[in-house]
Amino acid sequence: MNELSLERSPSIIAAEINSIKEQTRKMVLFNSIEIGRRLVEAKTMIGHGEWGEWLEKSVDYSQRTASNLMRIFEEYGSNQITFFCDNAKSQALANLSYTQAVALLGIPPEDREAFIEEHNIDDMSTRELQQAIKEKQELEERLREVESNWIKDRSNAESSKRIADEKAEEVRELLEEKQSLKSDVKTLQETLEKERRHSKDEAERLAGLLQEAKDSGASDEMVSRLQAELKEARNLVDKLTKELDEPVEVTAAEVIEKVPEDVERELEELRERNKELEAKASQPIGTAPIRFKLHFDSLVKGFGDLLRTLEEIDAGEHDKYKNAVKGLLGKMSERL
Repeated sequence: MNELSLERSPSIIAAEINSIKEQTRKMVLFNSIEIGRRLVEAKTMIGHGEWGEWLEKSVDYSQRTASNLMRIFEEYGSNQITFFCDNAKSQALANLSYTQAVALLGIPPEDREAFIEEHNIDDMSTRELQQAIKEKQELEERLREVESNWIKDRSNAESSKRIADEKAEEVRELLEEKQSLKSDVKTLQETLEKERRHSKDEAERLAGLLQEAKDSGASDEMVSRLQAELKEARNLVDKLTKELDEPVEVTAAEVIEKVPEDVERELEELRERNKELEAKASQPIGTAPIRFKLHFDSLVKGFGDLLRTLEEIDAGEHDKYKNAVKGLLGKMSERL
């Protein structure tokens, strides 16, 4: 009998203690999930406003403790009730202690496993874990803030550009109107000049006829008629000459002989503002460390998923895919 018994040693005793500790930790998380499950069930049965009193009298829990336990069930528990933390949603989460599980509620569910794999939380104190979670939350909040400011600056740049374009379009339309009016004035002057030449020729013709009538001894009636027509023709020539000599009043053309100073100043301010905003919006967000951290977290999570999937592949194909992963890792290492 004595030959079959193992000689006990400090290392064996330590192994037994660590095994009991691990079983205890798993049992605590398992029991926390199951308590949370039942608290969720109980809350649906208890009347509004009676929950806190029921917790205190029936199970000796504060509402904060009950809330943590229910969240642990909702965040970590599965639909099946099995033994020793098989009711946890993943093996990585199943190895958590109750304190770690509560602390990790501050991490979004989709990022939780990656966070656990990135941080060696077994070697971290509760305070260190809470600090790491706080840093991650602050990092993500900072990224959201910077991205929000970048989007705002981009929107302002686009708005400023739109306003500048609208002002430039207004000026362009005014200048086009000015050009059109100048063209109309030129056409009018050419028409008046043509009419004046025609009237002048007509006056000269009538003057000739009048002189011939006088020389030939035409009747007084004919002479009077020719004199009246000549006078009318000369009056028309004088009128047309006066109209041609007078400046044509075109208010719109005068206003836009050049771009008004206030419009030009406003356009220049808008252009400068637009340049500043575009330069700011086109720059990198300036959060390379933040973006690196998020990409790194995503990479760790993806690699963990890859390894778990690799374990599910048949033995015949396993080495092929494993070598593919090694090849990729080698190429990634070469590029660093």
